[in-house]
Amino acid sequence: MTQQLTYSKLRWLLTIAGLVLYVADIWTDIGLALKYFQEKQYVWTGLTLMFVLAGLLVTQIFSYAWYRDDMNDVLRNPEGRSSVAGMSEGGLVALHLFGVGIFTRYYHLLRKGFKVVWTKTNSYTLEQRRDVHHNLFCLATDLSMLKLFETFLESVPQLLLQLYIVLGHDESSVLQYLSMVFSFFNIAWALVDYRRCLRRSLPQIREMPSGLPTAIYLMYKICTITTHILSYGLLLILSIYSTVALTFLWLLGTTWAHFLQTNFCSSKGLELLYRAVIGVILTFTFFNVKGQDTKVAMIFYYVFHSCINLMAPLLLALLRPELQTSTFLPTVSCVIFGGSLLGLVSLVVYYVLLHPKGKWREADEVDGLGKETDGMTKIRNFLQP
Repeated sequence: MTQQLTYSKLRWLLTIAGLVLYVADIWTDIGLALKYFQEKQYVWTGLTLMFVLAGLLVTQIFSYAWYRDDMNDVLRNPEGRSSVAGMSEGGLVALHLFGVGIFTRYYHLLRKGFKVVWTKTNSYTLEQRRDVHHNLFCLATDLSMLKLFETFLESVPQLLLQLYIVLGHDESSVLQYLSMVFSFFNIAWALVDYRRCLRRSLPQIREMPSGLPTAIYLMYKICTITTHILSYGLLLILSIYSTVALTFLWLLGTTWAHFLQTNFCSSKGLELLYRAVIGVILTFTFFNVKGQDTKVAMIFYYVFHSCINLMAPLLLALLRPELQTSTFLPTVSCVIFGGSLLGLVSLVVYYVLLHPKGKWREADEVDGLGKETDGMTKIRNFLQP
């Protein structure tokens, strides 16, 4: 069995690291909300908690729906049992109502992974071993996509909010910086983990190489997302009514996903929620929704957002001239311009020289759920051949 299909001890340990990072990100945000409440900053309290709850709620909804899909799938559950992963339907409902659905998935993945990678008594044939490891990567991919949803619904907007408070209201604390640091690392982790797990769960697709390709891909994503967040932050400092423009960008992304007729979920209502989440993701980074040729769409997307990155500092300098004398605006502007350039160069280098397939068609994450999928994971058939 190739190394690509092996769920290794390192992968198991990295799963624990991802769990720790996820918990730290949430708890620093909750702690920050309590701090704002004690300081009678009720608007900041509400917004901070709103993003935490939004990420938590949406991930619970999708996690429960995916468990239900597995329960109703004849290939995954040929006996028609009213349970999945050792849990009854009532137990699943209770776990997700209490907000621990994602922790349940972590538990099952770590428990099954421990038996495979740390126990020496396994006597699998080569074919059985391949199936077991592939199943682990499918479980990891489901979990990584939930983490991706949570990242763009909680960590990314949380980072934007805290940057706005620090830069626009000159309020800073150690807890704020901790919240931003954990949000930043959670974003980086979710992007790379999802990308690598997705490709490993697809046997017909070459794995995303570690080392330089992964570093360049991460550089591309982090630089472009960070510059978008900083630009949005400057626009919010210029006017709080910039939230209307951000809402319009979200509606534009959601409409685009609707126009492409995504087919990710088993129910119409859940599909609409999925498209709304895609709209949030598209507000901050490019996301290949259908697994089609993305060259034109990606070029248009980054040209449009590069214009925003150029416009935001210029508008703030022209309409808020008092900021020109401070170090704040020039510093942030240099980070935006330099980060945009570095991110776009990394994008070109990755997809031209380092991408496993070297095809724009597979340029990014996609959904592409087909009705014929076997239920082991909702995204194993994302990338089209």
